[in-house]
Amino acid sequence: MASITSAGVGSGLDLEAIISATLDAENAPKVARFDKKESTLKVQLTALGQIKSDLSTFESSLDILKDISNFNKRKTSVTQPAGGDIISVTSQSTATEGSFNVAVKQLAQGSRAVQSDASAYTATTDVVTASGGTLSFAAGGKTFDITLAAGATLADLRTAINESGDNFGVSANIINTGSQSKLVFTSSETGAGNDLVVTNNTAELDKVSTQANGGGAGGMVIDPTKDAAQNAIIEIDGIEVSSATNTFENAIQDSTITVLKKSPADPNDATKLLTAGLNIDTDKEFVKETLNKFVESYNALMKTLNTMVTAKTVDATARGLRDTLVNQLSSSVSGAGNLQTIFDAGLSLEKNSKLEVKNSGVNTLDEVLNESYDDIGKLFAGVGGVAETLSGTVDLYLKAGGLISDQKDALESDKRALADDRERHTYRMQVYESRLREKYASLDVLVAGLRSQGNAISASLSNLPGFVKSK
Repeated sequence: MASITSAGVGSGLDLEAIISATLDAENAPKVARFDKKESTLKVQLTALGQIKSDLSTFESSLDILKDISNFNKRKTSVTQPAGGDIISVTSQSTATEGSFNVAVKQLAQGSRAVQSDASAYTATTDVVTASGGTLSFAAGGKTFDITLAAGATLADLRTAINESGDNFGVSANIINTGSQSKLVFTSSETGAGNDLVVTNNTAELDKVSTQANGGGAGGMVIDPTKDAAQNAIIEIDGIEVSSATNTFENAIQDSTITVLKKSPADPNDATKLLTAGLNIDTDKEFVKETLNKFVESYNALMKTLNTMVTAKTVDATARGLRDTLVNQLSSSVSGAGNLQTIFDAGLSLEKNSKLEVKNSGVNTLDEVLNESYDDIGKLFAGVGGVAETLSGTVDLYLKAGGLISDQKDALESDKRALADDRERHTYRMQVYESRLREKYASLDVLVAGLRSQGNAISASLSNLPGFVKSK
């Protein structure tokens, strides 16, 4: 039997249209269901991602809120005297609140050794040691050595000191007076009794040492009235305190005072120094900022959850999380004095589960911070407090293997199953089309054969005697 390569060619029937319509009738409804399910899964996964993102931001605010040290921070303010800043201050959370007056009587300094006229050189190219030798530097318990080669010049000595990898803070300079080149050593080791000591292993280097090789003074001299190492000295409310450096640790308990420059003299009494006013107080602004960020992140999360519930997108997850958080916010906390709930701490729960900070009316946040500052930390950051309770719920949703992770895995599994269903459906449609084409190909051949036979019979009849062809 002759074969048909295109449906309808033999019979003249529009079999391709029939096949196409039949396939569409079978395929379109199922593809539409696949597309709808895929769109739903995409929306649900996007919704879960948004919830997870907002919940992570909320968790970050809780991490700050449940750290009790954030409710114990200290704020230091300094009122500097006329003439510029003389001190800077930082305080730990354990610092006691108080006000102080601080005067800077003296800054700490390192020693400075200058070469005497008798030991000075005439030029930087003058030879310091003809045979070579070693210089040893010591100050404040620190030491380092440099070794000079034979024929080393004054300039070579300066370079060797300044480029030494072991140098603890000694700088060497050469001052040219016009007729002399004088060596100057400056040490960064501050504090009384920490003068720089320079010794040598050959008398040839006595001119550049503070102590001669054979004993006695060397050529480098430290003026005790202006160049000796000294302590910093301050007065706190008239009490004198000294430090080997310009930093005073715990002169005021759990605070660090750094002196910047000496206090200027009082213009009304030259025997007195102007003071800086120092005030140490609890950092209520930080606490207020922390609570505002908590409220902001909570409200963003609630807005997302309410949207999901209204749109019926992962609404069971959204509703469960929303209702749990709202219930926990409203629960009582023990051990926080008069503050039993967040509503006692200047917050209120409004429409759509939105939190607000009360800045006016009765029981505002500012009033609570002023009247119950210690209790507000216990309410939010204490054991069993608001932050700890909310964190437990958040962790239940966000942790690996948690509620969001499990639901996401289930949706991803549905996506893979949908992809498999699409693939199997495509294969079924290919098989179905093949069967249709086989069926209609047989019909096409049959009709074509019948048409051919009819044409042959018509031709034979037209050749018979007496046959008249109709007009």
